[in-house]
Amino acid sequence: MYSFKLRLLFITLFSTHLWLSTFAYAEEKVYIVGMVPQFEARKLTAIWVPILEQLTVETGLKFKLEGAPNINEFEKKFMAGAYDFVYMNPYHFVLGNQLQGYIPLVKDGSKKLHGVLVVQKDSPIKNVAQLNGAKIAFPSPNALGASLQMRQELHDIFNIQITPVYVNTHGSVYLNVLLGDTQAGGGVGKTLKKQKAEYQQALRVIHKTIPVSSHPIAAHPRVPNADIEKVTAALLNMGTTAATSALLQGIPIQQISIATFADYEPLKNMNLERFYIQPE
Repeated sequence: MYSFKLRLLFITLFSTHLWLSTFAYAEEKVYIVGMVPQFEARKLTAIWVPILEQLTVETGLKFKLEGAPNINEFEKKFMAGAYDFVYMNPYHFVLGNQLQGYIPLVKDGSKKLHGVLVVQKDSPIKNVAQLNGAKIAFPSPNALGASLQMRQELHDIFNIQITPVYVNTHGSVYLNVLLGDTQAGGGVGKTLKKQKAEYQQALRVIHKTIPVSSHPIAAHPRVPNADIEKVTAALLNMGTTAATSALLQGIPIQQISIATFADYEPLKNMNLERFYIQPE
């Protein structure tokens, strides 16, 4: 009889332990992290997984990388508030803040973002005016320096008409130009410098856009302030040692610094909504 009661007590305690463990596991928060798909998926994974692992070490928080196959899908996700933390272009941040209340945390403080318009090194194109009526490659309609600002300046400053060709990634833009599929292509300084040396040497920059503050890493306002502070402090700390700073350089963030709302105010005066295309 006592044996039965003890066995029953053991089963009850064990069942309670399992229920509590399951409940605790179910309640364990995993933050979804997204990033603008500037590079192809494998490269983005190789860059971001070690960063998130280091953030877990420094904060005790858990993170899950959730990419998007193209910028169109990325826009749908951040506009719907799918990401808890997200690395996005400055105009995406303006939209994300307006729609979801995203908060800027950190950015690359070493330099500002500027778009670059490239042609083949031996191309007869010497100035932007010669591209009137040309096919020009862009990663997507709404990539800021590479496409939005570039198309705005081609229209407002140079008064030329072009045929845009959207090819999903910055790498594809440069390849389209190198292969002669388009006469020119829009990218940004940072992604151009990440290309193979022979690609860089075979391209020539003929225009740079007005510089703006670089891509922020931002947080959704649903994330508790305490966790936002932990992540911000950990990211800033990663910039203080050679090993972890090297991880950030892959993003690329050369010199990590605090990002503020004021950094992105100038974008609101460019009337970029004229060239923005809503994701389908």
